[in-house]
Amino acid sequence: MRGGESFAGKTVGAARRALAERIKSAYADSAELDARTLAGAALGLDLSGLIAAAARQVTDLESARLEEFAQRRLTGEPVARILGFKEFWGLRLHLSSATLVPRADTETVVELALEIWRSGRHHDRQPRVADLGTGSGAILLALLSELPDVIGVGTDASQAALRTASSNATCLGLASRATFVACNYAAALSGMFDLIVSNPPYIASGDLAGLGREVRYFDPHSALDGGADGLDAYRVLVPQAARLLAPGAALVVEAGIGQSGPIEGLLEAAGLMLEWPARADLAGIPRAVAGRRPPR
Repeated sequence: MRGGESFAGKTVGAARRALAERIKSAYADSAELDARTLAGAALGLDLSGLIAAAARQVTDLESARLEEFAQRRLTGEPVARILGFKEFWGLRLHLSSATLVPRADTETVVELALEIWRSGRHHDRQPRVADLGTGSGAILLALLSELPDVIGVGTDASQAALRTASSNATCLGLASRATFVACNYAAALSGMFDLIVSNPPYIASGDLAGLGREVRYFDPHSALDGGADGLDAYRVLVPQAARLLAPGAALVVEAGIGQSGPIEGLLEAAGLMLEWPARADLAGIPRAVAGRRPPR
């Protein structure tokens, strides 16, 4: 197989195992899962279907698709980009070259935002949330899926990203409550918002070259580069968001490693109160940071 031998003529089970062996040369930890996921996509089968069809032979067309997927994975392309979608908060989100692949760490932002939302009081008017730098729409659409009485706005400087987010909103049946605006963070927004969230670029420019190839070569550079110290985006969006928060409303942002303290300083400088400790992700890294506008 390493020399280009075809998958054709192999059984489904043997082809999946062969695919795992090829992927293992570069991604030992995820090879089995990657192979199962890619084989299922290539053959149009879920896990139970792969098991049931293990003894049948793959077709020439299926062999060609398996080979394409194998080559793409071995160049470093993430499985989610090969498939064209990623699950986030139980939602299937389609991806494009203009959007990050949503990561499990970012669900920490959703968790803290929902906790804050459910512990507060809201006005009689329909509540509004905003997601600054929405990308695929992941955070905004996760919140709208949990908060049926809320309307939301997602902003992004990339028109291509906004098209992806809008398409995801439509596919998830949330388009009637989601609006997408082209601007730099909150620059074009007005009125009051009851919750604002953001996962901005936060990788220090000097660290970009050391990122894994899945990120370095396949995620959009503009969604990664946070400037010399990784905090450039926060210096822009935190003051913008603070002016748009309704009294008592909160801003929740994602933070990189070691950034929660400096971000809290920016929140306080913008007049926001720190009423919640930074929320750690599953690896124990403080990942979601929140500040609240003082109530009247």
